[in-house]
Amino acid sequence: MVTVYKAIRPLLFALNPEHSHNITLAATALAGNLGVMDCVLPSRVEDTVELMGLQFANRVGLAAGLDKDARCMQGMQSLGFGFLEVGTVTPLAQPGNPEPRMFRLTEQQAIINRMGFNNDGLESMLERLEKLRRNPLQVPLGINLGKNKSTPADRAIDDYLQGLDAAFELADYITINLSSPNTPGLRDMQFGEPLDALLLALSERRARLIDQYGDYTPLLVKLAPDMSTEDLLRVSDRLVHFGMDGVIATNTTIDRSLVSDSPYANEAGGLSGSVLYERSTAVVASLAQHLKGALVIVGVGGISSGDDAVGKMAAGADLVQIYSGLIYQGPGLVRECAQAIKEGSPW
Repeated sequence: MVTVYKAIRPLLFALNPEHSHNITLAATALAGNLGVMDCVLPSRVEDTVELMGLQFANRVGLAAGLDKDARCMQGMQSLGFGFLEVGTVTPLAQPGNPEPRMFRLTEQQAIINRMGFNNDGLESMLERLEKLRRNPLQVPLGINLGKNKSTPADRAIDDYLQGLDAAFELADYITINLSSPNTPGLRDMQFGEPLDALLLALSERRARLIDQYGDYTPLLVKLAPDMSTEDLLRVSDRLVHFGMDGVIATNTTIDRSLVSDSPYANEAGGLSGSVLYERSTAVVASLAQHLKGALVIVGVGGISSGDDAVGKMAAGADLVQIYSGLIYQGPGLVRECAQAIKEGSPW
């Protein structure tokens, strides 16, 4: 699988990054729906762990952002992930920001994107998830929720509640995305009164949904890597206070000091990839030391090898997610990370 990807990667990298991304998704969706990938790919590394009341097939998941509209879940599952996260999805479909809006920083094995939550909207995703009931996934599915760009800040809670209502019965867990740098004002919701108001509303709405459906759906919040340690720990305390189940650390960074020598350094958007590894892992370590198991920690950011995945776990992560590493290393990275974690020290 590694050899095959090395052969086709130059062809993919010769294309505009977003076009390459769309072609890859379409091919993965087709192969997954036809069942082709299950016949040619190695079996998934089985390393079952129970967290938040869910059984994860292994500790390596697909990060949100790659399959925004839940188009290729069967194909992604075949790559050996222990869980999948789709989205970010918003209540209404929106085109996102103008192109070009994705840039490869090949020397740094990094990506800058300012996609802007481009997606087909909740209704479209829910239709696909309803169809999935006929051929359910073998691994947990998370749905990552955001707010529409057109929704004013004082109505943002309504968008998240609408998403929670719609996704509650279909998702194994739900992630609240407050940390994308590409929706104006979104990161402001990570702090103070806006954060408390949102978390209280989510907690109260989930309690009503539990009464309605009789099921418990874990809630996680995805945070940015760019806040101070003091702010990070204060926010994590609020997540615990309002009964959240986990934290995803971290989203992309707006700091360009990590790629200051790149011709794309001045492009707006979130930076991901290998250069984010140290910073995101430091956030994981700070959270783990402070929380002492009060929240499940999902470590994401810069994982491009099995050693990187083990490093996230050693810092205190309970699960890890990958995205940018897939683009540079190929699908074999999933198995490499899952196997390395399984063979590592007990977590």
